[in-house]
Amino acid sequence: VLISGSGSGMHALIAHELQMDSPCFVTSVVISDREDAGGLSIATEYSIAAEVVSLADIPEDAQPSRRRAHEVALESVLDKYEVEAIILSGYMRILTPDFLQGWLGKVLNIHPSLLPRHPGAHAHRDVIESGDTVTGCTVHFVDGGVDTGAIIAQSEVPVHKGDTIEMLQERVKVVEHRLYPQLISDFSAGRFRLEGQTVIWKNLQDN
Repeated sequence: VLISGSGSGMHALIAHELQMDSPCFVTSVVISDREDAGGLSIATEYSIAAEVVSLADIPEDAQPSRRRAHEVALESVLDKYEVEAIILSGYMRILTPDFLQGWLGKVLNIHPSLLPRHPGAHAHRDVIESGDTVTGCTVHFVDGGVDTGAIIAQSEVPVHKGDTIEMLQERVKVVEHRLYPQLISDFSAGRFRLEGQTVIWKNLQDN
């Protein structure tokens, strides 16, 4: 799980994992690009490995670029823990196509709007300014764009008159913390996969 902040979504994922009788996935490591990310201490509380891969640790003259050098360092940690899929949970860095090429169909993200509306880092602000009456969250596969990957599922919440960014954020988090863990379980169990740019769901009657 890749994080940059408080790790509330990651916490919901871990709680979901612990509640399952037979978990179909295991959170092997939590990685942050920031040393002060609150989610690192949550991982430690649950005896999950916590690592920091910070851009600040990459030399200014790194070749071919600091961004790519940072991803090489990230890849090294993923290899160390034999990671099979990457879950972005409030991770604020955009992964490059070079990195993603080796992880096609294995990187999931959740975004706090009903994509393709309001991509980017300020979704709640953009929802309020647009006058939308409905928003929500979107779970999608990650590609080289900004919140442009194939959509897996969405969940809606109302936008109320007088909502602040903080009020809307908290309302959306409620559905995020239900939808994302369940879809990660479905993904780990092989109930859907990415083919090209299309999400293919398995017929539940199939064996």
